[in-house]
Amino acid sequence: MTITAGIDVGSGAVKAVVVDGSAEPRVLAHAAARIRRRDVATVVDEVMGIVLAESGVDRLDYIASTGEGEEIPFATGHFYGMTTHARGALMLDPRARIVLDIGALHTRAVAMDGHGKVLDYKMTSQCASGSGQFLENIARYLGVSLAEVGPLSLTAPKPEGVSSICAVLAETDVINMVSRGIATNDILRGIHDSMAGRFARLLKSLKAEGVVFLSGGLANDIGLQASLADALAAERRNGAEIILSTDPLAIHAGALGAAIWGAFRFHRLGTTGAAWTSTEPLPTHESAR
Repeated sequence: MTITAGIDVGSGAVKAVVVDGSAEPRVLAHAAARIRRRDVATVVDEVMGIVLAESGVDRLDYIASTGEGEEIPFATGHFYGMTTHARGALMLDPRARIVLDIGALHTRAVAMDGHGKVLDYKMTSQCASGSGQFLENIARYLGVSLAEVGPLSLTAPKPEGVSSICAVLAETDVINMVSRGIATNDILRGIHDSMAGRFARLLKSLKAEGVVFLSGGLANDIGLQASLADALAAERRNGAEIILSTDPLAIHAGALGAAIWGAFRFHRLGTTGAAWTSTEPLPTHESAR
């Protein structure tokens, strides 16, 4: 049995998984930790320690990195982020042919075939008003946790529209709304609607149809899901039916895809010897020096 690990270093968080890389991959352990103001290497070591302890494996045949993880010293190999998110999305929902990855700083839509091969992609502009960090900043200003954002948004009776042009203008809109006494849930739904409009245009530019898998930190935000479903309703009326899909492990899609591609490369190259065994210290940046 091949055992591989995937590490996805994002702008806001590090995710890691340990996978049984057989013909039907199985997740043995997963973990994620926010970076915030911490050293990225420390966070990588932390999540690796967690998944190795929770999985109980005695070896890793391949350790694959993705995202901004090119410099992880103990990684066996590195894979491009769009490739890993595509493959991870396919494992979580084999019907998916588009993955919408909502990251901390940008959002991208990736089209793939049934084997995880990337066929095309589109990304939001450099403006951050369609990102996880933007929504987190708004939530912090409004005094609510990210876990509360989705449920509050769903209760909004009169969503308040916001600027979708730029994060700075949108945040200014929110400050003005608060001063005018606009309810928090109406503000949040307006933010979600603004973000969903950007995502719908992104999917339209990719000519998306069928199952779109949501990955990234906001994939399971139920308020954002509802706003995106509403934004895509017009496309369904025009004949392009889109079905939204996600999974509790959606935030780990990149790490999961990296682990799966790592197993593929391990077998393809006929590699001998494990990348790590339990007779060695846990692979950390410090022990790799």
